[in-house]
Amino acid sequence: MQVVWFKRDIRTHDNEALCEASKLGPILPIYIFEPELWNQADLSHRHYMFLRESLVELDVELQRLGQKLIFRTGDAIKIFNGIHENHQIKGLWSHQETWNNWTYKRDQKIKKWTFDNSIKWFQPTQNGVVRGQKNRNSWSKSWYSKMKEPIYDAPVKLQKLSHNCDGIPSAKDLGIEDKKNSAIQKGGRSEALKILSSFLSHRGHHYTKKMSSPVTAFDSCSRLSPHLAFGTISIREVFQVAEKEKGSRAASFGSSSKLWNRSLRSFSSRLRWHCHFIQKLEDEPRIEYENMHSVYDTIRQDRINQRHFEAWKKGQTGFPMIDACMRALIATGWLNFRMRAMLVSFASYHLWLNWQKPAIYLASLFTDYEPGIHYSQIQMQSGTTGINTVRIYNPIKQGIDHDPEGAFILKWIPELSGINIKYIHKPWECPEPIDEYPLPIVDEKSARQAATKNLYTLRHSSIHKEISKEIYIKHGSRKNKVRSTKLKKNKRVAPIYEKLQQEMPF
Repeated sequence: MQVVWFKRDIRTHDNEALCEASKLGPILPIYIFEPELWNQADLSHRHYMFLRESLVELDVELQRLGQKLIFRTGDAIKIFNGIHENHQIKGLWSHQETWNNWTYKRDQKIKKWTFDNSIKWFQPTQNGVVRGQKNRNSWSKSWYSKMKEPIYDAPVKLQKLSHNCDGIPSAKDLGIEDKKNSAIQKGGRSEALKILSSFLSHRGHHYTKKMSSPVTAFDSCSRLSPHLAFGTISIREVFQVAEKEKGSRAASFGSSSKLWNRSLRSFSSRLRWHCHFIQKLEDEPRIEYENMHSVYDTIRQDRINQRHFEAWKKGQTGFPMIDACMRALIATGWLNFRMRAMLVSFASYHLWLNWQKPAIYLASLFTDYEPGIHYSQIQMQSGTTGINTVRIYNPIKQGIDHDPEGAFILKWIPELSGINIKYIHKPWECPEPIDEYPLPIVDEKSARQAATKNLYTLRHSSIHKEISKEIYIKHGSRKNKVRSTKLKKNKRVAPIYEKLQQEMPF
């Protein structure tokens, strides 16, 4: 008997593990709810609901093919042990998974268990992320090659195999705090296909122009990210449909085809970035909880101003664009890329918070939480990669640039509904007092200048440059090959930040 273990691939189409296993005889399709995983701080009720909806639909599809999806709750090894004792597992099938540190350690245990029990564990790739690579020299070529491979059709029929099933546990059963929210995106493959269709038929026309503003991004972005995160649709399916659409636009839309093609090219490139960032976590799992560049171990460590952190979490910082974005995220589970970057930048630079706690909090809010993308971006926007440009977003300027009329701010901050629009981005300058909305918790300019000074003092050091070269070889995107350079032996990160340990200006 072959066991197909569904993880982040909640679909029957373009599911290599399911298709290949079904060719070998009877299969047992299983999804395991692991309570210990759901007790991790980065998971929340919105993830549970999206997954539940997706699994219900998958179960219906599998039953149509002849085999029910088996739900079990508990420790994966104990569950597999029980199945093996009764049915003799010949092969375990699951796609390679690059997820959080808990799943990484769990998979190491599963690897040992399969070896000890002489069970072959087949782990095909599904997204262009390469396991065991040494550098990025041919990564893009490999990714495009993977995306152009034929898509797997769903099996025509599955041989029926009976086994006990626990059913889907409730959120309460898993110890998940129940925070139902109707504004969170719905799960399931049918939703993914509907969203993809609307994006490619009309919503994505102005994608390139409208993705940066929260006023327009909620409609103009694809909104496929949670479906890619849970695997209700494969990234290869999306890529191939988008590529096909490029060729048909000229005939279908005439003069507007250039704009469509530009948007589709931009969208396709972001599908590649999706895997590019997951690859970073695959290559270096420690970046979930450690600075990518060790020089930054000397700054912000364990620094959390709890008052500032709570204000940031609740959307009460006194900076309208920051607060509107945070409140929108809490309510909907989604935010466009630029505004996500701004939230992290503000926490890391203006508030000078260590990135780990804000990262966990945001992970619990993003319905599309994908650890590889999440932690790579958190470190980029916190300035701790050592190889990316430091971008310190001015929240006032971001508001003026991307919400000039204050429509987004007014939607999410009703406390400002009566304010003169000229003060919408700087309500503290309004001559009439606004009792319901807080004053800024920091001075924007002085906080930004202090963060810039501290960071660039580090970046200009010789040891910073040496370590950055090695990081770039391992993680940097590139067109041409780069030769490796070895760090000098016995070289350690000097305590160069000690002279900068003055208090930030707040």
